[in-house]
Amino acid sequence: MKQSKNTNRYMPLMMAACVVVGILFGTFFANHFSSNRLNIINSGSSRLNNLLNIVNDQYVDAVNMDSLMERAIPQILADLDPHSVYISAKDVQTATDDLKGSFSGVGIEFVIREDTIHVQGVIKNGPAERAGLLAGDKIVSVDDKPFVGKEVTNEEAMHRLKGPKDTKVKIGVLRYGDSKVKQFTVTRGEIPTHSVTATYMLDDETGYIRIKSFGENTYPEMLIALAELSQQGFSNLVIDLRDNTGGYLMSAVQIVNEFLPKNKLIVYTEGRKSPRQDYRSDGRGSYQKIPLVVLINEASASASEIFAGAIQDNDRGTVIGRRSFGKGLVQKQLDFPDGSMIRLTIARYYSPSGRCIQKPYTPGESTYEEDLLVRYQHGEFFSQDSIKHTGPAYHTGIGRTVYGGGGITPDIFVPEDTTNITSYYKQASMSGLILQFAFQYTDENRAKLSTFREMPKLSDYLVKQNTVDKFATYADKKGLQRRNLMIQKSHTLLERYINSRIIYNIMDEDSWIQYLNQDDPVIIKALNVFRNHAAFPKKEEPAEKDEKKQKVAQSRGIPFVDNSLNQRFNQVARA
Repeated sequence: MKQSKNTNRYMPLMMAACVVVGILFGTFFANHFSSNRLNIINSGSSRLNNLLNIVNDQYVDAVNMDSLMERAIPQILADLDPHSVYISAKDVQTATDDLKGSFSGVGIEFVIREDTIHVQGVIKNGPAERAGLLAGDKIVSVDDKPFVGKEVTNEEAMHRLKGPKDTKVKIGVLRYGDSKVKQFTVTRGEIPTHSVTATYMLDDETGYIRIKSFGENTYPEMLIALAELSQQGFSNLVIDLRDNTGGYLMSAVQIVNEFLPKNKLIVYTEGRKSPRQDYRSDGRGSYQKIPLVVLINEASASASEIFAGAIQDNDRGTVIGRRSFGKGLVQKQLDFPDGSMIRLTIARYYSPSGRCIQKPYTPGESTYEEDLLVRYQHGEFFSQDSIKHTGPAYHTGIGRTVYGGGGITPDIFVPEDTTNITSYYKQASMSGLILQFAFQYTDENRAKLSTFREMPKLSDYLVKQNTVDKFATYADKKGLQRRNLMIQKSHTLLERYINSRIIYNIMDEDSWIQYLNQDDPVIIKALNVFRNHAAFPKKEEPAEKDEKKQKVAQSRGIPFVDNSLNQRFNQVARA
C-alpha cells in the first residue's frame, strides 16, 4: 500500500515530464520536416517553391538552381501548348532581332562551311564594308583569338560578332588567293533588317512583293514597295507569303488595311482572360480596288495566315499555293528580372468568317512538330484531294466555303512538282554539297561574276558555263558518285538550285527571288489568274447568272472567269 501511495504521489511529476519530452520531440520533427509537410498541404506555386527549397537545402549534392529552372520552365510550358516557350537571357537578343528593324553588329551575312565562317555578303555601307571586309573572306580569328573548328556555331559566331553600338571587334580573315591572315578592326553599328525582301514587276502590269516576316518595320517597308511599283505603273499585285512564319499581328493588320474598304473585319482574338478584340479596316487604304493574289505554302504561319484569311474571308483576292501551317494562337511576351522571358499563349485568333486556323494538338506530345512530315507522306503536297479538314465549314461574304481547324486552304491549289527528282538530286541538295560548290565557284570566279549588274544577264552566263557538269565533277571528288542518267533527268532542278545560289552569293536576295520566280508554277498560275480576269470584260453577252457573279467578285477584287474558262469561279466556291 505504501508503494501505491508513493506512485500516486509522483504521478503528476511523471506526466509533466512526458509532456515536456513530447513538446521537445514535436518541435524537432516540425522544424526538420516542415518543408515536406508544406509540400503536401499546399498546392500550385507554393508547392513548386517548396520543392525547390527542399532540393536546395537537403539534396545530397550541390545543385545549380538557375540551371535547374532553365530546364524545368520549358517543360512546364510544353505541357500547355506548342507555342508557349521560354527564352533564356542569353538567347533573347537572337530571338527578337529578326522582328526588330535593326540590330547592332558588324554587318555581314555568313555561312559555316568546314568549321569556318565564310562571309557570304557584306551589308552595303555597313561597318564591315567600311572596314574593308569582302564577300568570300574566311573569318579565322576574333579579338586575336582563333575561331575555327568545332566551337564555330551560328550562336557562338553571333555572340562574338554582335555587340553594343560603337564597340570594336578585331576580325582576322583569310582572303581567297592570299596565304597570310589580314586583320580588320570593325566598329559595330546599327544594321537594318528588312522583312520585305523583293519588289519588282513580274510583267508590264503585275507587281510582286515578297514579305519574309512581319516585324516592326514591315508596314513602312510595304508602303515604300507599293510606291516603287506605282511608279512603274502596276495594275495587279502578287503578295508572296510563302515560308513567312509570321511575327507581329499588328503589322499584318496594318497591311491588310491597305486593301480593304471601311469597317471590314480583319481578325479577332479571344481567350479565357482576354476579352474578344476586333481589328477592323478604317477605309483609309490606298489599294482597295487593285486585283490581288496572295501566295502561301505549308510554311506560311501565324501573321501570314491572318493576312491570307482576311483577304480570303472578305472575298478581296485569290489565295494560291498549298495549305498553310495552322498556327492560330496568340502569344504575349512576359519579361523576367534576369533578362529571360516567356512567350505565353493568351488567346486564339479567328478569321473574319469565325474560323480558328489553329491545327489540332495534344499538349506535351511531339506529334505537332511532325505534322508537316505526315502531311507530306499522305500526299497533301501533291494532290488537293488529300487535304484532310478537321474543323467545321464556314462561309465568306459571298458564300464560298472555307474551313477551320488547320491552316488556310488556298482557293487555287498548286502541287509540288517532284517529276524530275532523283536520289542523286536529293543527296546533292540535302548533303549541302550544292551550297558548298556554289560558294567555292563564286569565290573562284568573283571578279568575272561581279561584272554583271542584272540578274538575267548573269543567269544566261551561268547557263553557258554548264555549272551542272562542274558540280558533278566537284561532288564526285567529295564522295557523291556521278550518276549521268540521274543527272540528265534532274538537270533542270540541279541547274536551278546551283545557279540560284551563285546569284544569291554575288548579288542579293531580291535577285535570287527574281531568278527562282522565272519558272515557278505558282507565279505562273497567279499571272494566268490576272490575264483571265482582264480578258473577261471583253465578252459581249455573258450569261445573266455569270454576270451577277462577275459583278460581286470584281467589286471585291476577286478575279473571275466564266464557265468557258475552266469554271474557275465554281472551283473556288467548292474549295
